[in-house]
Amino acid sequence: MKKKVAFYTLGCKLNFSETSTIARGFTDEGFDRVDFAEKADIYVINTCSVTENADKRFKSIVKQAQQANPDAFVAAVGCYAQLKPQELADVNGVDLVLGATEKFKITDYINDLSKNDFGEVHSCEIEEADFYVGSYSIGDRTRAFLKVQDGCDYKCTYCTIPLARGISRSDTMFNVINNAKEISAQNIKEIVLTGVNIGDYGKGEFGNKKHEHTFLDLVTELDKIDGIERLRISSIEPNLLKNETIDLVSKSRAFVPHFHIPLQSGSNEILKKMKRRYMRELYVDRVSKIKQVMPHACIGIDVIVGFPGETDEHFLETYNFITDLDISYLHVFTYSERNNTEAANMEGVVPKNVRSKRSKMLRGLSVKKRRAFYENQLETKRTVLFEGENKEGYIHGFTENYVKVKSAWNPELVNTLHEVILTKIDDDGLVRFDFVKELVS
Repeated sequence: MKKKVAFYTLGCKLNFSETSTIARGFTDEGFDRVDFAEKADIYVINTCSVTENADKRFKSIVKQAQQANPDAFVAAVGCYAQLKPQELADVNGVDLVLGATEKFKITDYINDLSKNDFGEVHSCEIEEADFYVGSYSIGDRTRAFLKVQDGCDYKCTYCTIPLARGISRSDTMFNVINNAKEISAQNIKEIVLTGVNIGDYGKGEFGNKKHEHTFLDLVTELDKIDGIERLRISSIEPNLLKNETIDLVSKSRAFVPHFHIPLQSGSNEILKKMKRRYMRELYVDRVSKIKQVMPHACIGIDVIVGFPGETDEHFLETYNFITDLDISYLHVFTYSERNNTEAANMEGVVPKNVRSKRSKMLRGLSVKKRRAFYENQLETKRTVLFEGENKEGYIHGFTENYVKVKSAWNPELVNTLHEVILTKIDDDGLVRFDFVKELVS
């Protein structure tokens, strides 16, 4: 009988794309992939270490695997595995921990699936993570995450990602285009471009620091590929989001009017302490440019609350700054101290109850911003791509500008594009609509 393998992914879209690639490696080796809740011979956990909560979740996920099969082999890969390999290896039930350069070779490290007395660690110095491994995710039939870049050369004082993933480096244009075509050939309607710092695309494309291509070059070529219905840009730094890219999206055949742009703070003083590469004035300029050429565009932002030295005045500066911005939703992160970062040693530690209060305030602001954006979209004609899950009798989908809609469950709608008119916001904050016509089956 074939051995069975199951996967659990923590963290970002990039992790999901890499888990999918690792899973295909197991399939090529003759394994059957099963759901993580099922009994498997090996469980692979792709870890994240952006926040303290992601660290804490790891132990509970290992327990889930042990409950499904106490004799199963458990392996940990990913960012947390690179940063704190021995800490993971010491968790009861963990047999193998692989760092940044080893995770894509996981099947080479598994000679048999017998449990180890102690977790075995194969980890590299992060300076060795200087080569690129392409990845893309396939699982949800309506959307795929396509990795185009890895690592980061920025030195933000709160961030461990450069320590976990290494220097900025890019896939070749040739590989990205080929991967996009492979995804499209499998009847996947939407591709999301992902990476650690995708606006830095082109650096390290051929193993050197020189940019052979730019992010603008990449999106220009991807927009030419026949068969891809939708292309979506994931998080991109404001200083790397150029006017030319915004203009291309506004005129694009496939790129959708949706941007996610990290802000982190609305206070220039805090931005400087974070060592971000822009001030709030540039952020206003980027939002204004997008809205100038795409008034209907959806703009999401990331914000960190409770950074060391953030006073009540700094926080209110951020709150008021975001209130005045024409954005659509927030992702709010409560600052947590990370080992080996500059911020962990900074003065002015914000009490955790204050961090929590500020987070709650910004999450409330996000609800108001999303509602206002949705209300502004009512009575407009949009295109919806329907998802594949039946959630309490409803099917959900997203418009090109990221309005989440709902309708009574109909399996025939899964993975189809329809032109609709947005009509009403329900009590749950989702939008109802009237069908106009089906665009693509």
